[in-house]
Amino acid sequence: MLYETLAAEARKNDSLDEVRLAALDRVRWLPDVLERQREAHARALRFDCTRASDLRASATRAAVDEQLAACGDEDGRAAVLCLMLAARSDAVALWHHGDEIRPLLRRVRGWTAPEAAVLLARVAEYDTGWWFADGLTFALDAAEQLGTEERRAIAPWVRQAYVALRDRSMEAPVRSRLSRRLSSLLASADEADLPAALLPARAPWAAALRERAEKEPTAELAALLRHFTALSGPRPSQKWRGTCQELMAAADAADAVAATLRDLAEGETVCSRGHGPHTAWLPDDYHHHYVAHQNDGDLVRGLVWAAALSDGPAAVRHLGTLALRVSGAERGILEDLKLAGAALNALSETGDPASLDALWRLRTRIRHRALRKQLDTALTTAAGQQGITPQQLVERTVPDHGLGQDGLRAWELGDHQVRVTIEDATTVRLTYVRPDGTTSRTAPAAVKKQHAEGLKQAKAFAKELRGTLASERARVEALLSTEREWPYDEWRRHYRDHPVTGVLTRALIWEFRTADGPWRPAAPGSAAPAEASRVRLWHPARSCADEVRGWREHLMAERLRQPFKQAFREIYLLTPAEEETRTYSNRFAAHIVRYQQLYALFKERGWQARYLGRHEGGYDGAARGEFADGTWRAVLHHEPADEDFDHSPAHAATDQVRFERRTGRQWREAPLTEVPPLVFSEAMRDADLFIGVTSIAADPEWTDRGEHRHTAYWRTTAFGTLTAGAEIRRAALERIVPRLKIADRCALEGRFLVVRGELATYRIHLGSANVLMAPDDRYLCIVPAGRAPSGGGRVFLPFEDDRLSLILSKALLLAADTKITDGTILRQIRGEG
Repeated sequence: MLYETLAAEARKNDSLDEVRLAALDRVRWLPDVLERQREAHARALRFDCTRASDLRASATRAAVDEQLAACGDEDGRAAVLCLMLAARSDAVALWHHGDEIRPLLRRVRGWTAPEAAVLLARVAEYDTGWWFADGLTFALDAAEQLGTEERRAIAPWVRQAYVALRDRSMEAPVRSRLSRRLSSLLASADEADLPAALLPARAPWAAALRERAEKEPTAELAALLRHFTALSGPRPSQKWRGTCQELMAAADAADAVAATLRDLAEGETVCSRGHGPHTAWLPDDYHHHYVAHQNDGDLVRGLVWAAALSDGPAAVRHLGTLALRVSGAERGILEDLKLAGAALNALSETGDPASLDALWRLRTRIRHRALRKQLDTALTTAAGQQGITPQQLVERTVPDHGLGQDGLRAWELGDHQVRVTIEDATTVRLTYVRPDGTTSRTAPAAVKKQHAEGLKQAKAFAKELRGTLASERARVEALLSTEREWPYDEWRRHYRDHPVTGVLTRALIWEFRTADGPWRPAAPGSAAPAEASRVRLWHPARSCADEVRGWREHLMAERLRQPFKQAFREIYLLTPAEEETRTYSNRFAAHIVRYQQLYALFKERGWQARYLGRHEGGYDGAARGEFADGTWRAVLHHEPADEDFDHSPAHAATDQVRFERRTGRQWREAPLTEVPPLVFSEAMRDADLFIGVTSIAADPEWTDRGEHRHTAYWRTTAFGTLTAGAEIRRAALERIVPRLKIADRCALEGRFLVVRGELATYRIHLGSANVLMAPDDRYLCIVPAGRAPSGGGRVFLPFEDDRLSLILSKALLLAADTKITDGTILRQIRGEG
């Protein structure tokens, strides 16, 4: 019966009918044996006679193997054709016969063009998922034994197989290998033969090359495109690069390749509704846009590298745009991590200084963890090419945005002028100057109407400048965990006199020394000592208490606001308990925090963390933050604190903090005593910040929940011992409170700011900002309407601290409690339920 089925299917009314039928007739015994195998298998499944079935199957297989082993070349080829024709998937099982075909292909010879064509045609028409790759491998094993003329004869079936390969799902390395074999087979018959599937028919990015291939099909162009597909890794070998440049010159394809890169970076995206999903793993009804189909990955990455090698400086902008476009940072476009990685790596090797600027800009936009690693590698590579360290590279590639030393850039828009200015470490301001010289912070109607495009560009420039300023603020703050030193001239050029970084630099305390002298700090904005040769960023952990106290007094007296806490920075020293535990600290363990807020804060501070949830590994969180230029990292362990949750927990519980040292490409856990003091202090400061901001102890409404499994923690922590961050808050209040109009009503007592009102006396906790009322310590719930203003908008603060602002706002409110109009607060103060 199987023989009749195969014979009927073999009649397709094409030139290969006779070849198929002849093969079936030559090994007429084989279909009968295959049919007995399938019947035995079906019977075993039906009656659950597995052992008996296995014995019969083994005996049958041994008989088949013995007969196949005795076949000569002609019978062996016929057997391969028969087995390929018999391969199928039915209700019982998947029959692919790979175990029988492989040994035959290794020994039989004499393949003819029609026989190879039958194999290729069979593979193209039959879709059994993963078996397609095996089937195509078998067909190629036979076809590659043919001579040049015979290969030319089977070219139509090779192209057909190429199209089929594009539509099948398989692992990328397997697809690349098969694609190269098919392409090589065509090239060996006709060097100018280019399979249509190599350049996707409707992909917008392929238009320039597709037009060139159709108008001028040459062997050189075909060889170049085939060479592109031979790149399967993130970086090409030197041999690949050399061959690529030779083929580019021979095909005169530089313009077409440059146009293709431009279209990949800025052209129309591919819509899944018109071209199918980006990958077979995405459902057809999931609407999305992407740049290039995953099956074109090798070709596209080869094109990216070819453009970088041939176009150099001109390719920089498009490479940066493409990397960002497919990194997942742009909404509406599916991420393609391999393509983004290729663009980043190629960008690092263009040899053009502008590529450093592009990589640095990308560092502020790309958030994907794997791409961040590749981006760091790309920066290191680019730095090495210029003979500088990665840290020097970053400093030298901070964009100045065309600003003058005063941090100003202006455009003329008709009779008006628009100015973009860096006012301070956190503010970029747009100001509009009217023809009469008066200014406005809102765009005049004439500018909106007559110069809409210029106004759009000015706003985009301001947005980009804000991004650079924020990135520089984070980078300079991260220097506090390092022991970096700079030659004075280098520091002056890249820090003090830089139009963006200089705004931050001039508000900080720096230390200078002459060739043989000690380190001496200088006040923010003051001139460096004469003959200064070296510079480093001042850290309070390296100074005595009197010096730190003096700098804090100086900032308050001069009303100097720093871009981040420096003089008022928290210091964390190793404790005896931590020396005893050796490898971990429990200082911040057992806190209950709001998980979503904690996870967002991890990302904001540059820490990497797995997302907690009901998935594998989702119950064991480990957030990692790097310090000291990536040579150390801290690990904050945490886990869900809720027993019942759907997708992710509302609360998490914190655990140990551990430290790891980078050794080559590996991270090794290190004892706490080996962690550099500045690294330890900065890492523990971050951990304290995470808990201080997200702890439920800072939630003034928690008591409204009644008894809750975390209520005991809230009661203990909401008014408990001050952390290092809260101690700094206390030190700041010691200087701020005497300057307040309500100073005579305030006093600092232990961990509280005590405020005497007319209706009651209040104690504001310096850690949580929660309030107790004397004399019986009744809790007073005050919920801020939004972000607390800095001391009611009138009090100078030497650093940004929302909790400090909230404490001052509550103090100002409660000192004048007779003016409170909020009924909820008044009822609590009067004890009215």
